[in-house]
Amino acid sequence: MIKYKLICKDCDLNFDSWFATSSEYERLKKKKLLNCHNCNSEKVKKTIMAPQLISHKSKNDEKINLEKYNKVKKTIKHYQKFIKDNFNYVGENFAYEARSIHYNGKKKSKGIYGSASKEDLKELKEEGIDAQMIPWIDEKEN
Repeated sequence: MIKYKLICKDCDLNFDSWFATSSEYERLKKKKLLNCHNCNSEKVKKTIMAPQLISHKSKNDEKINLEKYNKVKKTIKHYQKFIKDNFNYVGENFAYEARSIHYNGKKKSKGIYGSASKEDLKELKEEGIDAQMIPWIDEKEN
């Protein structure tokens, strides 16, 4: 299998496509079976591309990645501590509590945090209620 980066000369769309062999691309091109999935034009050409070389990461790269991971994890835990210290935890009732604050004018001295599904967050957004999702690391996780 070979992957080519292609471009449509009519709409300038760049996209990737897989072919069994390089000659398969040429065969399909000659038979006018290649077309742009955006505008259906047959003016599709290969672009200049560099080969992707498979390399094994060195121990140094793995160490750098681990350091980056630990730095991100530490930052998330710092944010979690701030949230726990400055917001009220409402658990699974987040969507209900957010609506209560928004519609009933139920003002709290602190903001709230808790759990909500993606669907709940989408519905809250549609209702004009600002809610954000953040990554959360359980203290039990290593």
